[in-house]
Amino acid sequence: MSTQTRQYAGHLASGPPHDVIDPSDGSSIESIAASTEADCADAVSIAAEAFPAFAALAPRVRGEMLRKAYELMTAESESLARLVSRENGKILADARAEIGYAAEFFRWFSEEAVRVSGDFRLAPSGDKTIVVTHEPVGVSLLITPWNFPAAMATRKIGPALAAGCTVVLKPAMETPLTALAIVDLLARAGVPAGVVTVVTPVAPGPAVSRMLGDRRVRNLSFTGSTEVGRMLLKQASDRVLRTSMELGGNAPFIVLDDADLDDAVAGAILAKLRNGGAACTAANRFYVSRSIADEFSRRLTERMSALRMGPGLNDGVELGASVSIRERDKIADLVDASVSHGARVLTGGTRPEGAGAFYPATVLTLEADNPILGEEVFGPVAPVVAVDSDDEAIARANATEFGLISYVYSGDLGRAMSVARHLEAGMVAINKGVISDPAAPFGGYKQSGLGREGGFAGIHEFLESKYIGVTI
Repeated sequence: MSTQTRQYAGHLASGPPHDVIDPSDGSSIESIAASTEADCADAVSIAAEAFPAFAALAPRVRGEMLRKAYELMTAESESLARLVSRENGKILADARAEIGYAAEFFRWFSEEAVRVSGDFRLAPSGDKTIVVTHEPVGVSLLITPWNFPAAMATRKIGPALAAGCTVVLKPAMETPLTALAIVDLLARAGVPAGVVTVVTPVAPGPAVSRMLGDRRVRNLSFTGSTEVGRMLLKQASDRVLRTSMELGGNAPFIVLDDADLDDAVAGAILAKLRNGGAACTAANRFYVSRSIADEFSRRLTERMSALRMGPGLNDGVELGASVSIRERDKIADLVDASVSHGARVLTGGTRPEGAGAFYPATVLTLEADNPILGEEVFGPVAPVVAVDSDDEAIARANATEFGLISYVYSGDLGRAMSVARHLEAGMVAINKGVISDPAAPFGGYKQSGLGREGGFAGIHEFLESKYIGVTI
């Protein structure tokens, strides 16, 4: 382990060094200091001290800071993308796309900062005027995952700062360097010291619990697994904290019998292999009309078996490493279990030899009762199930505790819309493999989360509504 650590602006950490690992070869990229529980408590104090002055700034001033951050992030996109690729393992093309997407949250919320609407109207009784304003909720704890280390940070920081909140950001310890680079960029964009503080506890549970128990923390925004989200909600309930939760997914990808198969396969590749399948929006279960299931599986297998796997920064690589050996082995274990329950492997399905957290693109055909269909596979695995009707596809798609996103492919828009209306998901993509957009509300039904990020709703996760009744 490295003995020297680099100092970053806004990083509060006095603990021992922690190596950030390149998952493609197991080498150390850099060593950063870990944050102690005391550091995390101090971060809350810093955010609380900075809050009154920052909240009092004009919305235009906060918006211009975010606009400058967008411009800096765009100008430095290549170095940021290479950093994401190194610590996360994803291919450079995916990392570049993530940085572009991440920067757009700063641009979108720089504009939303000055467009928070209120209300002014005569009460129906005529005895008063109803005035509704919105105020920043206060110190916000932001917890982000390793799979999109840039986009998940900006999707939370952008609306928080636009609303006038100060924040403590806790990134995943697999990928902290991207978060630290973004906070450094925000400081250069003019965001005052103390407004964004990063903590990096190696044992996050006790540190997060301590911060959630601090009366000055008024809001929690979390992206991660449903299992961890449930635990955080229980802790947040003790103080009745405002929470927004973007949790797990188990996205169905439905291909109806009138779909253009070339388009459906191209969309399946996008929906499945973005970020190597390590995305809550990744297509996880493929329900294909029985009359075209064999041909769809053949074409998908042909495409996925041709993908070149290797370190994400290498030229021509189309599938990178998982973020760690542990995550890779989770994928492999799920595939092995599915095969033991009768799944047929059309390509991939074997843990490769050698260094690096790699797992090959894998296509399975299986029955609808295979246990892998109940799991969120954070990797390049496509299980295909043949179905006999639209109603069966809908029923199987909805037979999960998750409801983040669904995909539908059909040559008949009316038919696709009918299926979409019956799907229990916060987002539905019709004839598209990717629909995430900073201008659209991102979030799910059921145990896929609470609240929405992005769009017009995103800033309101960091605002309190205040009603003032006045006689004029």
